[in-house]
Amino acid sequence: MRIMSISRLALGTALALGLSAGAQAATVSRLTPPSELFASGTSNPVIARFLPGQRFDLQATVQPDAGETVTSFQFLVDGVWINGPLPLGGGAGDSRLIRNSLVSETGAAETCVAAGKTTGAAGCVLVAGLNANSAVLSFRAYSNYTAGVHEFKVVARTSAGNTISATGNFEVVGITNGGKTAKNIIILLGDGMGASHRTAARIMAKGYAQGKARDKLAMDTFPFSGQVMTASLNSIVTDSAPGMANYVSGNKANNNEEGVFPDDTLAAFDNPRIEYLSQYLHMLQGKSLGIVTTADVFDATPAANAVHTALRGNGTGIVDQFLDERNKTGLAVLLGGGRKWFLPNVGGATSPQPSNGSQRSARNDYVLPSDVINGWGVAPGKLDPERDLIGDFISAGFAYAPDNTALNQAFARGVPDKLLGLFAYSNMNVSYDKIAGRRGNREVVDAFGFPDQPMLDEMTDKALQVLSRNSNGFVAMIEGASIDKQAHLMDTDRWIHDVMEFDRAIAVAKRFAEKNPDTIVIVTADHECSGAAIIGAATVTAAQLEADKLQGKNVVGIYEAAKFPRYTMAADGYPQTTNIDRKMLIGYGANADRYENWLPNAFPTKDTQQPFPPAQSPSSPSLRNKDNGVLITGQVAGDQAAHTGTDIPLSAFGRGASSFSGTFDNTDVFFKLGQIAVGGVE
Repeated sequence: MRIMSISRLALGTALALGLSAGAQAATVSRLTPPSELFASGTSNPVIARFLPGQRFDLQATVQPDAGETVTSFQFLVDGVWINGPLPLGGGAGDSRLIRNSLVSETGAAETCVAAGKTTGAAGCVLVAGLNANSAVLSFRAYSNYTAGVHEFKVVARTSAGNTISATGNFEVVGITNGGKTAKNIIILLGDGMGASHRTAARIMAKGYAQGKARDKLAMDTFPFSGQVMTASLNSIVTDSAPGMANYVSGNKANNNEEGVFPDDTLAAFDNPRIEYLSQYLHMLQGKSLGIVTTADVFDATPAANAVHTALRGNGTGIVDQFLDERNKTGLAVLLGGGRKWFLPNVGGATSPQPSNGSQRSARNDYVLPSDVINGWGVAPGKLDPERDLIGDFISAGFAYAPDNTALNQAFARGVPDKLLGLFAYSNMNVSYDKIAGRRGNREVVDAFGFPDQPMLDEMTDKALQVLSRNSNGFVAMIEGASIDKQAHLMDTDRWIHDVMEFDRAIAVAKRFAEKNPDTIVIVTADHECSGAAIIGAATVTAAQLEADKLQGKNVVGIYEAAKFPRYTMAADGYPQTTNIDRKMLIGYGANADRYENWLPNAFPTKDTQQPFPPAQSPSSPSLRNKDNGVLITGQVAGDQAAHTGTDIPLSAFGRGASSFSGTFDNTDVFFKLGQIAVGGVE
């Protein structure tokens, strides 16, 4: 492997990769950003869109003829070289405005390390399936301030004097100035929460009287609503990584990828980047970023607000990047689970699960190549499983809370400037079990080893207090994560409980916006999970279900036989029990096999992300209740229900909320928020 040298005035890099051999005609096999013009020759629809000045990478994979190598290249936008021998600088409307630093020529070894490979005389193989002399050409952190559709082109020249080129397009979406801007943006993300999930929570929490809901959920009170199309770049069914990233980057991403476009290297952290909303508004306005989740903080949804990676599972590198790039995102609050990634792994790669619960590993850490470091002005990263990341957060000025008691104590001394809270090794316990623990049944939370965890509304309140200390405002992402996780496991009682917990956090955000009218609050989901459907209600009592657990579908009352289930709410805002007479019953359209008896499960199904999962947890829905339930055959392989491609609802409250009506793509949300925050609304 070698880096092909381009003049320093060119400010570009050409990475010659050691690739598998194979005859192929000269071509540009990939051009980034993704473009229908490149893919099919059709100029519409424009796939990649950006706000004025939003940064993103240009990249091309070039495969020259056999025996030739790429010796130079240029990227052009609207016919103008952006990495040619042109003077630096430019005004706000100059498409040649360059923010890159000079790129070193030592990226080969760094890229190999980032891919988990080692260098040698023959280099390292990063990609299979391309010619051995292929090259990936990158120009990092480009931006354009001129609204409209722009044509971009790569021109590569080979050692034989041949030219290879390809053309694509992208759009800069203009911002209209005028009106009042929103200083604060609160995105409440109910992971996997479709319309049925919302309805089921309303039925349980509020009840119905002769066909009318007795009351509404907090999210139901938002005055504007729309319907969101959720497809990712490569599928009609998204996973959570692009499902979240599409909202806050304005661009489609592949499944499993967040904050990046796909590329042709195996390194997870060197993909072409897209600037997030948090980064854009921190650069432009000095806003802070807050991330609150009931999941492990490395999980796809929280990471897809601040971290750039092609592999959502690279936990060590993801949490490191939260801290390492805080000066780019304005990160001030990080609350959730995931302590296993922050604890030092003193045994390194030889000790994947030490006694302290650490799962830090060099295998999923990151080191960035020089062009990313210099182009984006970011930290290089390091393979350091022994890192004490909690200590580094504290050194960076973050107050740290390991449990709810410590969280409250941190505020007893005044509102901290920055806040880190890690309340479990991995995903936090779900609302169903946290509430049981608070009511005195501590069996589940004690088995997990974290009996003192905050509820999502409590975390939301603390996060908004910290973020409000920044007079420039903030972007906050607050996630109800286990709506999705428990829907995957088809544990109905637990995911409905988590929708209710999420709704209580929504109420906190709404009250904040009422006191701070320069705030926009949106409630939505990244996708629907499990194809959940309210199919009716049991025709028997709880005692009858308990006495005959093999009744199965014989007890499902449909139409008028369903009647109106009546749940009793306790003073803490949650049902006294979900095991009521003639309870609501949920079916699943994207289900795996499961055994069903319609009764609450005493222990949650095994969470494979936990370092020390309780022995009492059933291993999967295909085995849970096997001896006391009826087999319901699924439509998808494996042990879990799947995401669906169904549109999902979005509700909006506060400044600019009227922008969120009708049916729109998830990427449109980014541009609506950009207009509200930068240009303002009437």
